[in-house]
Amino acid sequence: MKVSTTHFFLCFLLLFLFSFAHTLVESFNEEKEDIKRSQFPDGFLFGTAASAYQIEGAYLEDGKSLSNWDVFNHIQGVRHVENADIANDHYHRYLEDIEIMHSLGVNAYRFSISWARVLPRGRFGEVNPNGVIFYNKIIDNLLLKGIVPFVTLHHHDFPQELEDRYESWLSPEMQEEFVHLAKTCFKSFGDRVKYWTTINEPNVFSEMAYIKGKYPPARCSAPFGNCSVGNSDLEPLIVMHNMLLGHAKATKLYREQFQAKQCGFMGMVASSSMYEPLSDSELDREAANRALAFNVAWNLDPLVFGDYPPEMRRYHGSELPRFTLEEAKYIKGSIDFIGINHYATHYAKDCIHSSCIEGGDRAIRGFAYLTVERDGVPIGEPTGMPGFFVVPRGMEEIVEYVKKRYHNMPMFVTENGYVPPKQEAVRVEEQLHDVKRIEFHKAYMASLARAIRNGADVRGYFAWTLMDNYEWVEGYSLKFGLHYIDRQTLKRIPKLSATWFQNFLTNSSFNIEQVLNDAVTLYNDKMIVKMVLDSAMMCGLWQTTIGMDDSSRELTMMSSNG
Repeated sequence: MKVSTTHFFLCFLLLFLFSFAHTLVESFNEEKEDIKRSQFPDGFLFGTAASAYQIEGAYLEDGKSLSNWDVFNHIQGVRHVENADIANDHYHRYLEDIEIMHSLGVNAYRFSISWARVLPRGRFGEVNPNGVIFYNKIIDNLLLKGIVPFVTLHHHDFPQELEDRYESWLSPEMQEEFVHLAKTCFKSFGDRVKYWTTINEPNVFSEMAYIKGKYPPARCSAPFGNCSVGNSDLEPLIVMHNMLLGHAKATKLYREQFQAKQCGFMGMVASSSMYEPLSDSELDREAANRALAFNVAWNLDPLVFGDYPPEMRRYHGSELPRFTLEEAKYIKGSIDFIGINHYATHYAKDCIHSSCIEGGDRAIRGFAYLTVERDGVPIGEPTGMPGFFVVPRGMEEIVEYVKKRYHNMPMFVTENGYVPPKQEAVRVEEQLHDVKRIEFHKAYMASLARAIRNGADVRGYFAWTLMDNYEWVEGYSLKFGLHYIDRQTLKRIPKLSATWFQNFLTNSSFNIEQVLNDAVTLYNDKMIVKMVLDSAMMCGLWQTTIGMDDSSRELTMMSSNG
């Protein structure tokens, strides 16, 4: 049969397009890198995470006192449209929630203790037996289901009385309050709890409560916020100092009085965003290093090395508190593992040699301006949380940073999760079909697996979170959960991501999208996909499927079968 020049050219063009499409599909598949549980070490903990205030509710039941967040959310003029008085009613539904965890197949659960539920008045009152009973029931039922309790002592909430008496973490007295809480919990729960994290994200708490003034006690100063009281340049340093010493004293107590018998481990959780230079300039590379030091290392350096990062000493000078010789002895080496909460990657721009906005030119910010755009291009796909973009490589990068800086100390990813962009009146069905959340966890876990293959001693991964909950000043508008919560009935409804996570944990097969839909995503038109493949068949390009992956070959087969 005579082949016309036009036909030959068309075949040549289609061959080029087909090869190009194959390359795109391969690139698309790389971005959606498959991940299997077998890629993680034996004994690796997979779980979900939550915190007391965000899910428990029962804010004045069974002897619990008002917490700082209870009061904050009921003050006139502060965001009192929503609160966590009921939250997800976990206090009454904990058995149902533990059964949900068990059905997922998780082998660990990270949760926090409500300080105001166990010690309603701190050192000024008695232990609340009802609070102890509640957490004993949670721990015992988790263990019955084969789920390891991973307990955080303090996750942002504490009795309001401690704020009223001496301004909480601005006072050294709060260190002793925290040690009292820790000792109470070690005595009450330590025979069954092997993993303790003392404080969740002191760096975030210091920023949100004392730099920006968005969390209670809402203290700040210009240019970071408009609060009636506060000093954004100094108070965060004092608060962090007291939190670190509270942690160190609690660890010292545990090691001296409890660890030999209880055989547990002590850690701390740091918010661990990754920072990359905005440009290739040496100044921006230094800014990215400062951003890491002034955010992550600020939290962790004292616990490993006994002092704050040298970068902070250089730029803060006498403003940065100093540890006494005695304090330095017991704060150094006061963690057995590091908890990494990772959600975001930012670009960092130097503010020492150039002017910056939003406080980037202040020491408390490390003289670095943080942004999520370079030349107008976002660093990744946006989510529902401002500043949180999908950048899977950030997971591998931050784990590598922690590995190198802290001599590969054992690590747990204690939080990692996805929230979809906010939309008005999104139907429940759309919220349940959360493919983007599945893609997020797969991509970030694949990045984590690469870090582990490169030698990082990571021992667990906790998805944030089991179910949609109260997300602090954002209320219920941000939905990180694997389960949807009907706010009227509080019914827990599994999302597609819960099914995926369950299948991942049980090594079952799960295909969230057919290959044809992948191709449609690339070309945005099923007919075009079919026409290209049909034309390729006509031009004798069937052999180009040799060497393709199975999914690409299946797509071609679907075309040939009409």
